[in-house]
Amino acid sequence: MALKEEIAKRRTFGIISHPDAGKTTLTEKLLLFGGAIQTAGAVKSNKIKMHARSDWMEIEKQRGISVATSVMGFNYNGKKINLLDTPGHQDFAEDTYRTLTAVDSVIMVIDCVKGVEIQTEKLMEVCRMRKTPVICFINKLDREGRDPYDLLDEIEEKLDIKVRPLSWPISMGKTFKGVYSLYNKTLHLFQPSKTKVEGDGMTIKDINDPFIDKEVGESYANQLREDVELIEGVYPEFDVDEYLAGNVAPVFFGSAVNNFGVKELLDCFIDLAPAPKSRETEERVVAPDENKFSGFIFKIHANMDPNHRNRIAFIRVCSGKFERGTNYYHVRADKKIRFSNVTAFMAQEKELVDEAWPGDIVGLYDTGNLKIGDTITEGEKGVYKGIPSFSPEIFKEVVNKDAMKTKQLEKGLNQLMEEGVAQLFSYELGSRKVVGTVGALQFEVIQHRLKHEYGASCDFMPMNLYKACWISSKDKKALNAFVDSKYRHIAKDKDGKLVFMAESRAWLTMVQDNFPDIEFHFTSEF
Repeated sequence: MALKEEIAKRRTFGIISHPDAGKTTLTEKLLLFGGAIQTAGAVKSNKIKMHARSDWMEIEKQRGISVATSVMGFNYNGKKINLLDTPGHQDFAEDTYRTLTAVDSVIMVIDCVKGVEIQTEKLMEVCRMRKTPVICFINKLDREGRDPYDLLDEIEEKLDIKVRPLSWPISMGKTFKGVYSLYNKTLHLFQPSKTKVEGDGMTIKDINDPFIDKEVGESYANQLREDVELIEGVYPEFDVDEYLAGNVAPVFFGSAVNNFGVKELLDCFIDLAPAPKSRETEERVVAPDENKFSGFIFKIHANMDPNHRNRIAFIRVCSGKFERGTNYYHVRADKKIRFSNVTAFMAQEKELVDEAWPGDIVGLYDTGNLKIGDTITEGEKGVYKGIPSFSPEIFKEVVNKDAMKTKQLEKGLNQLMEEGVAQLFSYELGSRKVVGTVGALQFEVIQHRLKHEYGASCDFMPMNLYKACWISSKDKKALNAFVDSKYRHIAKDKDGKLVFMAESRAWLTMVQDNFPDIEFHFTSEF
């Protein structure tokens, strides 16, 4: 019984969006409501002295962006909420894709000035692939933005998902008056509060109540009534099952930086969002309420504390109860492994935990045994599916600047690559090492971290490569012949899989035509 109760209490979700739409700010405000922090920090601000809790890496403070996914847990209204704030910046998309494998639902933040942007479309594709339920939060209503109806149409059109507003704004920008909640019929008047929690809204039994006219002015009140009538007329009744199936997205309006509309979002979220769900392994589907523990590693962070050079692997508990100090089975390595140091997170601040339940995300201190995608169980051999590496888009060769520090450079590169910051390809010929990333900013992050965390310095020389293709074939002879004939262009990834480094699209097409027995893959999971 305890297991079922614990599962019902859990809500594990990620916050995703385009850069600068306000994800990290929203994360801070959710923590504020959860009582996890007393004052919210800001990502970029001269007036607010505190930095955002979830951006704790030195480079994040300098740039005012999130570079790594941070994991935070807090309690709210009797529910245990596990929240993952992801980087929106396209250059760190890999980290976000992997994080989406570990959550049960998603809050997508959209900027009311800019609307739906390219990166949001890509993230939505990943959610659609996995049928993840999505709630939309349209942010920054304290600025002059676009018409709410236009925004709703754009979300439906570009993100290919139906929407249903559950709250509605009264004007925006300088004349922004507040938000009316269609979900629980309350009116919230806007008073900008940057860092503290505001009081509850006023419950309005009848939208024609003259009290509304007094509070927001007659013309705004009439406009609100028209809007509500139109919404109830145009959009079908909100259906929770459709939301859980990933077909319809409830929409909320607010201003995260002013702490406005966040509480309605959170209250509704814990009502609607799914508890931890079943997951597939290669062998079978595992239900969360099974007695035996299982989970998978979706993220690794080296050097969370530079003084101790520690490596933390983040595990998502999928079934059963995880207990500290118990021997568990590491499927890939085929051996028993014991974790005596297990932590729960509040961004960088950690606390020791003795047990964790399905939906929880805990950190395991690791000396290098674990990799992204590893499955840990109580003895069963199935591996959880769905944590791919994508072919990178930019390739650069590593040039060591200090021959005395070769060992540090190798160690640093290997550890950062195991974190999944980027991918490392080692050529058989001439022992050249090539780093592949999704965006240019990652090279700066790698250089910065190699220097500050490992004391190694290197340069990156641009290379003219189009794609890294993982290769496989049913015919072993054909594969060997291919590798022999193209040995100058063959490298291995960090797991030792063979990769063909194609220089241009035309050339790749030609090679594919000439070697019909060889299969070329653009993700490492095939």
